[in-house]
Amino acid sequence: MSIKNQISQDVKLAYEGDKRLVVLGGGESGVGTALLGKAEGFDVFVSDKQKIKEKYKEVLIHNEIEWEEGGHSEDLVLSAHIVMKSPGIPEKVPLVKQIREKGIEVVSEIEFASRYTKATIVGITGSNGKTTTACLTHHILKQKLEVGLAGNIGDSFAKQVVEKDFPNYVLEISSFQLDDIKEFKPHIAVITNITPDHLDRYNYQFENYIASKFRIALNQTKEDYLIYDADDPVILDWLKNHPVQSKLLPFSLVKKIENGAYYNNNKITITIDNNQIDMSTRDLTLEGKHNIKNAMAASTVAQLLRIRKQTIRESLENFHGVEHRLEHVLKINKVQYINDSKATNVNATYYALESMEAPTVWIVGGEDKGNNYQELFPFINEKVKAIICLGVNNEKLLENFGSMVDVIIETQYMEEAVKIAYKLAEAGDNVLLSPACASFDLFENYEDRGRQFKNAVRNL
Repeated sequence: MSIKNQISQDVKLAYEGDKRLVVLGGGESGVGTALLGKAEGFDVFVSDKQKIKEKYKEVLIHNEIEWEEGGHSEDLVLSAHIVMKSPGIPEKVPLVKQIREKGIEVVSEIEFASRYTKATIVGITGSNGKTTTACLTHHILKQKLEVGLAGNIGDSFAKQVVEKDFPNYVLEISSFQLDDIKEFKPHIAVITNITPDHLDRYNYQFENYIASKFRIALNQTKEDYLIYDADDPVILDWLKNHPVQSKLLPFSLVKKIENGAYYNNNKITITIDNNQIDMSTRDLTLEGKHNIKNAMAASTVAQLLRIRKQTIRESLENFHGVEHRLEHVLKINKVQYINDSKATNVNATYYALESMEAPTVWIVGGEDKGNNYQELFPFINEKVKAIICLGVNNEKLLENFGSMVDVIIETQYMEEAVKIAYKLAEAGDNVLLSPACASFDLFENYEDRGRQFKNAVRNL
């Protein structure tokens, strides 16, 4: 076990009160929870199996919060009255099982923070599009409202509640964060779509993952709203068999929606309680059909919160997207280089390839999460001229795509992948990094992968 704070017997005795909070994981959500817990009068202890980053250690030390790293002291953890488990820690971890067996309450950071704010909450989840939808929603709302952006993005929700409790929040929420909610209730919930992802955390049962996503509506009442993709058969099927209390506001690209939003003839129409607004999509800065869906979801939220049509329209037209999501990096020799590193599953890459309007050199690969690549086949035949496999194990990619393109090359280095793409691409082509896989085999995370791609492109 590496260096840890020396917890004396006196400190242990001090924890015998009824407000003992243990935070498992010393990252963004963990440290934010620790700060909020201390402000609310808890005895707080942070425990991380790995090393805690220096910037977070400094915060803990400055705020005189006890912590340890490099392992967990079971007696200190199991003396908790409430445990905040960071979203990356799976249920199968033995210590988590012990905590559960002892009957100690386990919550997510989202749940813990929501107990200490009276803010209006917009909660956004989905397999894909939730980051863009959350950022776009925040971009529209902030023109007229005081609103924080948190959850799976930026500063943690808990940290924002303790430092500057906004009257409104837009939260991007993952399934892992929803797994440990108890009373959390967004006034407006959004489900962008549901496709198989993270199944290794859900016993490879898709229905378990779907149920996790729908926990966002678990505590909603008839005073609340659920905005969802009416073109998604998984969502429609689940709602048919598991009715929710909230008012339903679907959005669709292909069918007319009476109460909700739909797209037709380059125009979005939103109707809520007979109040209708129409907006052209011709000047949207975001490309692709999936981004029209994201725009419909964000605009519906804005309409519910009484943002003026003109403000919504102007915001849609000047929003420049999210880093690592179909991000146009540079054009070199008339070849456009596009960073879509955030595409960590097949469905996200489906949207990326769908939006390509030029022959594409595709960089793909990483840590496969049980991917089924079949839905990508039509795009490979139609749009992809060469494939560069960037992963430790590329066997499945070679098996799936080897016979579909003339050129398929393996590498384990981003710089080399970009140099190969540079040689293969011709004027008018795209070079697209859209991995369809997790990044952890070769990179720290998808942000690291995306930044390495951008640096390699700039160094060409």
